[in-house]
Amino acid sequence: MPAGHRPHDWPVRHCTGPSGLTSRAVTTEAGVAKGVLHRYFADFDTFLTEFVLDRMARIDTQAAALQQAAGTGTVADNLTGLLTELFGSVALALISLIVSRHELRGRLRQARPDPRLPIPSDATTMIASYLAAERDLGRIAVDADIDALAPMLVGTGHLLLADRETEPPDGPAVRKVVTIALDSTAPGPSR
Repeated sequence: MPAGHRPHDWPVRHCTGPSGLTSRAVTTEAGVAKGVLHRYFADFDTFLTEFVLDRMARIDTQAAALQQAAGTGTVADNLTGLLTELFGSVALALISLIVSRHELRGRLRQARPDPRLPIPSDATTMIASYLAAERDLGRIAVDADIDALAPMLVGTGHLLLADRETEPPDGPAVRKVVTIALDSTAPGPSR
């Protein structure tokens, strides 16, 4: 496929919500004829599936970077940075898209072994793995309930950063929430 015609190169962020995301809206914004999309993809849901899978592959890169951060900086700063980056405007739009398009959810379930909602479930796994590494390094309590803490951080981060009526909160606001969540788990100065 020629450069500029791969799904991750196409701008879908300016469409007006999931209902406004059509093949025509995508090709118009990308500046290509509608036929170009159908030349490379069997249908619009195939395009969307490839687009979402491409964006999800970026989460793997974030997961590797977060694992490498274990033992460096502070746990709260590492998680604040991750949540702020993870729930940027594209990821939030993808979550809405996945929730609203039944056909897309079905195709994603076929393409990946995890039946849970993509992005939040991947983020939960990533954070749980990171927290386990920090626990092994003694930077959070040995008895920290990682299986409860990881989804709590993802859910709280998503809710905090998903507000479309105002600007997303700044780093200190996200860090405050992360710090509160970590208060019972982090021993002293590691936060």
